[in-house]
Amino acid sequence: MDSFSTLIRTASRDQHTAAHDATFMSDLLGGRLGVDAYARYTEQLWFVYEALEGPARELADDPVAGPFIQPELMRLSALEQDLAHLRGPNWRSTMAALPTTEHYARRITACARTWPGGYVAHHYTRYLGDLSGGQVVRDTAEKTWGFARKGDGVRFYVFEDIANPAAFKRGYRELLDQVRADDLEKQRMIAECKQAFALNITMLGALGEEFPLSA
Repeated sequence: MDSFSTLIRTASRDQHTAAHDATFMSDLLGGRLGVDAYARYTEQLWFVYEALEGPARELADDPVAGPFIQPELMRLSALEQDLAHLRGPNWRSTMAALPTTEHYARRITACARTWPGGYVAHHYTRYLGDLSGGQVVRDTAEKTWGFARKGDGVRFYVFEDIANPAAFKRGYRELLDQVRADDLEKQRMIAECKQAFALNITMLGALGEEFPLSA
């Protein structure tokens, strides 16, 4: 029988591909959008990660979510450094969440409050993606807009406290395999993982409408 980490990765494979192939991401990674589109995307990520990391302290002792609350993963501080670089010192006063981003963040918050297993599904979807595909975004940003290598503007993608990302991801998947959940709960978590991808894809779709190439 396949491990839970294998099941959740396999079940969400199509959504993962769809997120990567979303028009906005394709245009961003292809260097066809300006730095303002990248900054707007970074703003949306701040709202998502504020929802993920705001409840982290309260969840640290939870038997299901607690093992996944690891300081070396936290991204909010790095996002704020990037936004200060991209938008200036008053970045908080100028940014706004898209309606799709608000919906995404609300779902994460609801899971954090009432369903630790669902929170883990969102945690897995975002952070392992950051450690993997996020590095492609960093490379593109450095080459396209001239950010210093691993410097301000791309710090979100730099996990300074993770020396070996491959080993870290293996350890993370081992935590998934050890999660305190019965088979029915694991199926619910898989469904929430797919929902997390769907929410991300919807957010990217809204960004694509805001930054069409014809504009």
